[in-house]
Amino acid sequence: MSLITTILYCSLLVTDGSDSVKRIQSKDQKIQAMVQKHTESQTGKIKGFRVQIHFGAEKSKALQIKSKFLSRFPEVRAYDPYDAPYFKIRVGDFRTKLEAYKFLKSVQAEFPGSFIVTDEIELPPL
Repeated sequence: MSLITTILYCSLLVTDGSDSVKRIQSKDQKIQAMVQKHTESQTGKIKGFRVQIHFGAEKSKALQIKSKFLSRFPEVRAYDPYDAPYFKIRVGDFRTKLEAYKFLKSVQAEFPGSFIVTDEIELPPL
């Protein structure tokens, strides 16, 4: 009887050990998949604000305004998203609305229809 009990006990240990190894490998694969998914989802952008200085249906007019803006403010990035049928010119990468507001005040004289919009902005350099 003792020999049968020992054999059963050892077989349970072997089965239990392999199951735990499978569980560890399974969890490890799930963790790796989650890390990969998180890494792929990182676009290098965060929620923030930009100043929209133009909104219109003419592409040439939008590019003209973008060029005018960049000649006046070369250190500020300008973006030209197209949302059919409208061309927009949005400028800056501001983390807070206050930063965007300060910049808005500096461009409103030259671009009077400007206003602040919420957008995904580029991560600031470290």
